[in-house]
Amino acid sequence: MNRMMKYILVTGGVISGIGKGIIASSVGTILKSCGLHVTAIKIDPYINIDAGTFSPYEHGEVFVLDDGGEVDLDLGNYERFLDIRLTKDNNLTTGKIYQSVINKERRGDYLGKTVQVVPHITDAIQEWVVKQAKVPVDDQVEPQVCVIELGGTVGDIESMPFIEAFRQFQFKVKRENFCNIHVSLIPQPSATGEQKTKPTQNSVRELRGLGLSPDLIMCRCSTALENSVKEKISMFCHVEPKQVICVHDVSSIYRVPLLLEDQGVVSYLSKRLNMPIETKPRKMLTKWKEMSDRSDRLLEHCSIALVGKYTKFSDSYASVIKALEHSALAISHKLEVKYIDSAYLEPNTLQEDPVKYHEAWQKLCSAHGILVPGGFGVRGTEGKIHAINWARKQKKPFLGVCLGMQLAVCEFARNVLDWKDANSTEFDPESKHPVVIDMPEHNPGQMGGTMRLGKRRTIFKSSNSVLRKLYGDAEYVEERHRHRFEVNPELKGHFEDKGFCFVGQDEEGERMEVIELDDHPYFVGVQYHPEFTSRPIKPSPPYLGLLLAAAGKLQSYLQKGCRLSPRDMYSDQSGSSTPDSEIAELKLPGIDSA
Repeated sequence: MNRMMKYILVTGGVISGIGKGIIASSVGTILKSCGLHVTAIKIDPYINIDAGTFSPYEHGEVFVLDDGGEVDLDLGNYERFLDIRLTKDNNLTTGKIYQSVINKERRGDYLGKTVQVVPHITDAIQEWVVKQAKVPVDDQVEPQVCVIELGGTVGDIESMPFIEAFRQFQFKVKRENFCNIHVSLIPQPSATGEQKTKPTQNSVRELRGLGLSPDLIMCRCSTALENSVKEKISMFCHVEPKQVICVHDVSSIYRVPLLLEDQGVVSYLSKRLNMPIETKPRKMLTKWKEMSDRSDRLLEHCSIALVGKYTKFSDSYASVIKALEHSALAISHKLEVKYIDSAYLEPNTLQEDPVKYHEAWQKLCSAHGILVPGGFGVRGTEGKIHAINWARKQKKPFLGVCLGMQLAVCEFARNVLDWKDANSTEFDPESKHPVVIDMPEHNPGQMGGTMRLGKRRTIFKSSNSVLRKLYGDAEYVEERHRHRFEVNPELKGHFEDKGFCFVGQDEEGERMEVIELDDHPYFVGVQYHPEFTSRPIKPSPPYLGLLLAAAGKLQSYLQKGCRLSPRDMYSDQSGSSTPDSEIAELKLPGIDSA
């Protein structure tokens, strides 16, 4: 195979939020299952330098990478689908490009030239892509294929410089190293029920007018494309029928790679990009098929109450939901997430809107487990504390993540240690019992911020910690952080006397990372965000523990030395590029089966 990097550009038409991210990830997944090394770049045409300042309502959650990069949630999809580790430069924004060009201009690198969008901005975009595509994302091997997703919709003013950059790029890297997949919408108005191709025709015409010709047109539609519609698109958009791919709505996103594979996407790309790839049965896809079959067959339900403040928009907690789904799938349960706006659990809602108050409490009380995720700001924190109090007293399985863990500390301090004004200084700077305080990590250099961001090591201080066993009796774990406040280390003795244990701490022993409560089926808080490293075939241990406890299986799982019953394991013949279900692998020294 010629060692030229292959670039696959994914653009979108008609509407944004059409599923480009899942399609880009799925294309990467089927190529990876052919033994190729795949990397991914997400381009966001907005002017923000990164996603760190977004409200979760704007753009969904902020995804955190190993290096502390705060990026678009699509990078989360790439990491989960492809099981790779990306860096902050895999997310390119208009802001980053302009910033780098303006810095060069200030340094005088352009030797007095007029600095313009073409060629300077467009050159900077191409250089960034070429440089980033070479960065290893798994096993330190240089990637062979780079999937680039261009955010927004073709024709947006803000994405024009990027389209122009790729128009030039296709000639620089030669035709056999670059192809374009255009994702478009096929609406089906309910009045007639017929599938309409006009929006796709217009969108492809606009793309061609800007100098890019799509090699594959992927049609998003609610039901499978009719043949006549496929032929019409082929005729009006100047492509062969085999280049029109139908991506209809499916029961689970794990089906999308299978859907693309069934329609010959791999064989088309291998010819078009001159990649002689093996076409023997692909093991990795067997695993995806097993996962999606399993998720369609599940009978037993498990409900988790997600007590947060951005509950109107499920993308605000995308990784959290995915981590719950991975864990539920691993134990063969169908997940039901009950979204609860924590403000509705507060006593003043009882006065203002009793119906909402009782509905929220009804959801909370009927759930099998309770999850309080991370967040910022004071609104709804008292409601979260009420939910934690209920979980602790009723012995309901509970997981608190980041802010959720800090609030569990506040709840315990108020109701067990009887420090009535215990609080985080984030919400009450005057508190006499500041159990959570501002403990910034001052990073000199670019981050400029005081956030503790990115991958950090947590060391287990106790050998009989439940979470340690779930992590395969590891001595330490490395997980991703995103926070400013921490549990006040000076007060930890008061808690531990009462059975509220800080079982995981940072390397210096100054930062409390993991809490567990004695005499409770599962009451765990983690200061990091384990959801960012959860994978479909390797669920995140804190979330797996929550689901096992909620399904009443945690004790037997721990007694079996952290192994699931055979019917819950993925088959061994469906090998994968990721180690076989970690669950099956936890036969580590140090776990006896007692």
